Amino acid sequence: MASWSVDDPVLDVWRRLRLTAVRHGQSIWNVERRAQGWLGPGLTVLGHRQAAATAAHLAGRTDDVVLSSDLARVVETALPYPVAATTDVRLRELDSGAWAGKPLAEVERAHADEIARIRAGEDVPRGGAERFTDLRARIRSLLAELAAATPPGTERSVLAFTHGGPVRALVAEVLGLPDHRVLADPGNCSLTEVLLWIDTDGSVAAGRLVRYATDDHLTEVS
Repeated sequence: MASWSVDDPVLDVWRRLRLTAVRHGQSIWNVERRAQGWLGPGLTVLGHRQAAATAAHLAGRTDDVVLSSDLARVVETALPYPVAATTDVRLRELDSGAWAGKPLAEVERAHADEIARIRAGEDVPRGGAERFTDLRARIRSLLAELAAATPPGTERSVLAFTHGGPVRALVAEVLGLPDHRVLADPGNCSLTEVLLWIDTDGSVAAGRLVRYATDDHLTEVS
């Protein structure tokens, strides 16, 4: 049964959307410390163990929608979960363009100026491809679609298997953070949950961060 508290936003027609985002398990390129973006192979042996532990932890959920990025490392993370996920390209990682596949150390050496500008808060296209604002727009589009499909008087539950970038963009969007104020990368197979209140016109009226990058379910995984 859905809960209510005195600090919840008061809307003419009550409806909420609860979204739990799962970052993918450890990937081969995570270990090799390569820029991934839209490329890269799947999970390591540890990554598969993390995915299995996460599926076991999430077992018993009754989500209305289960979504997944279409990239290999996320598809493999979602596979152990008993409910098949629908792929959505909006859940892809930020496109790092020409940087994808290259060692991170090489990218930092060859593009020191761009990296410095990014760290200073400038939204530079990564590898000539996407900016953080582009990624955030993708997530905003997905949230708007999910919100509009939430019937009045209900709390809709969504489980989304995705990447670190979209998780950070999701939180930035829900909390209204400026683009240069993003949280630290969530760990592999960590869980982030947000709660959204939907207005009468189907738009997102307010949001709350319930938890960020929790990974207690992985304590026994090695």
